Amino acid sequence: MESFKPMLFTCMKKYSKEQFFKDLVSGIIVAIIALPLSIALALASGVGPEPGLYTAIVAGFLISFFGGSTVQIAGPTAAFATIVAGIIATDGMDGLIIATIMAGIILIILGVVKAGALIKFIPYTITTGFTAGIAVTILIGQFKDFFGVDFHGEKPIETIDKLKVFFGNIDSLNWQATLVGVVCLAVLIIWPKFFSKIPASIIAVFVSIAMVQGLHLNVNTIGTLYPDLKAGLPTISVPHFSLAVVRNEMPNAFTIAILAAIESLLSAVVADGMVNSKHRSNQELIGQGIGNIGSVLFGGIPATGAIARTAANIKNGGRTPVAGMVHSVTLLIVLVVLMPYAKFIPMPCIAAILFQVAYNMCQWRPFVRLVKFAPKSDIIVLVLTFVLTVVFDLVVAIEWGMIVACILFIKRMSEETHVSGWTYQSDDAEFVDDLRPVEKEIRVFEITGPLFFGVSDMLAESINVKDYTKVLVIRMRSVPAIDVTALRALRDLVEGAKKKGVTVVFSHVNEQPRHMMEKADFVNTVGAENFQPNIDAALDRAEKIIGK
Repeated sequence: MESFKPMLFTCMKKYSKEQFFKDLVSGIIVAIIALPLSIALALASGVGPEPGLYTAIVAGFLISFFGGSTVQIAGPTAAFATIVAGIIATDGMDGLIIATIMAGIILIILGVVKAGALIKFIPYTITTGFTAGIAVTILIGQFKDFFGVDFHGEKPIETIDKLKVFFGNIDSLNWQATLVGVVCLAVLIIWPKFFSKIPASIIAVFVSIAMVQGLHLNVNTIGTLYPDLKAGLPTISVPHFSLAVVRNEMPNAFTIAILAAIESLLSAVVADGMVNSKHRSNQELIGQGIGNIGSVLFGGIPATGAIARTAANIKNGGRTPVAGMVHSVTLLIVLVVLMPYAKFIPMPCIAAILFQVAYNMCQWRPFVRLVKFAPKSDIIVLVLTFVLTVVFDLVVAIEWGMIVACILFIKRMSEETHVSGWTYQSDDAEFVDDLRPVEKEIRVFEITGPLFFGVSDMLAESINVKDYTKVLVIRMRSVPAIDVTALRALRDLVEGAKKKGVTVVFSHVNEQPRHMMEKADFVNTVGAENFQPNIDAALDRAEKIIGK
C-alpha cells in the first residue's frame, strides 16, 4: 500500500549506536514525565490509574512504530478527558471501547485515502476555542480533589453541574488537602526555574507523599479511592458488540477521530519546526488509528500525540521513533514493578498536576489576541466554541462551531462577489469603457469574485437588458470558481435573454468555470463561438452579431 510508510522504517536505514543511546536516554526521561501525567489524565477521564499507563504503553508504542513522525510521543492527553468521562458515565467502558475502535478505523481510512491535509480546513478559531474550553473543564473538574470537598456520593458529569455541586458542598472543604495541593502547585511552578533536568511533577509526587504520610494528614490518596490497585500486564478487553451500540457511539467515534487527528497533526507540525523535519500526515493518521484500537483493546483509553511530551523528547535528544518505543517499554517496567506504590499519591497532587496541564493547554494569550484583533465573525466562532465546550461538550462545540464558521464564511465570500456594468455617457450615446467604445446595442457586465449558491440570485438582480439590447457580454476574468447553483442561474439568464432575442457572449472564462460549463453541456447550449478569450475578442464577436 503506497500510503503505508512508517517513519520508523525510514529512520532505521541510517540508524547508529550514538543515536540509539540518545533515544534510550530521552525515552526514559519522557517516561518519567509521562508517569504522573498518565495517571492524572486517566483519573480525570473517569477511569482508574492503570488505564492511563496502559494507554501510554500500548498506544505510545504502536503510534511510534506505525506513525509518520520521527519524534512524536503519544499517550493520554487532556483533550480527551472530558469526552472519555462523558462516554463512560453514559455508556460504560464497553461504549468507550466501541467508540474508540470505530474512531481508529476512521483514522486509518483517512490516512489510506490521503486525507491528512484536510485537517487544515478546520478553522484556527475552532481549535483555539475548544482547546481553551477543555482547559476550563479540566480545571473545574479538579476543584473537588484539590480542595478536598466531599460531594456526598454525587457524581456530576457536566462541567456546570460539577461547579454547582462543588459550591453546594463548599462547607466540607478540607484545609489539609488544600495545603497539599497548594504546596504541589508551588513545586510545579518554582522547581523548573532552578532545576530543569528532573521533572517537577515527580518532585511534587514525592513531596506530597512525604507530607501526607509523615504528618498523618487526612487527605484522600489514589489507594483510598482505588483500593484494588495492582501491578501486572494489561489483558485484552472484548466489548459486547451490537448494531444499536455501534449506531449510538458513531457521533462519539467521529469526535474522538477528529480530535485525535487534529491534536496529533498539530503536535507533529510543532515538532517539525523544532527538529527541521517533515512528518507524513497520512501515515501519522494510520498510526493513530492502530494505536487507539490497540489501546482500548488492552484496557486503555483514547490517545493522541502529546505536544509537551514530544517537546521533552526533542529537548533530550530523541530523534527517531525508537525514543517513543523506549518510553513505552520503560512505563511497562514501572507498571509491573512499581505500580503498588502509586496508591500513596495524594489526590490534591494529581489535581495540581492537572491544573498545570490545563494552564499549559488553555492558550489564553492567543485567545485574548484573537478577541482583540480578529474580525467579528471569527470572534463569534471562537467564543461560541469555547462556551459550548464548557456548557455542553466537545461534540456540540465542534458541530456548531463548524456550522457557524461555514455560514459566516459564505456570508463573507458573498460580500466579495460583485456584478458591475459598463455605463452610458447618455441614453443616446455609445456604451463606453475607459478602453474601448461599445455600440449601444451591446451591453457589458463584469463579474468579480466566486460564483456560488450564496450569490446566485445576484445575477438575475444585477444583470439586465434594455429594449434595444441585442448582445449581452459577460466578462468573467475575475471569477475563479463556480458551483452548480450559480451555473443554473447563468443558464436561466441565457434562456431568458434568448426569449428576448438577445445573444449572450462570455469573455475570459477561467479554467474551473469553463470545465464546469463543458461538463454540464452549457458551452454547447450557448454556442462555442460565443466563448471568447478576452474582452476585445468578445466585443468583436458582439459587433459581428449586430452587423457592425
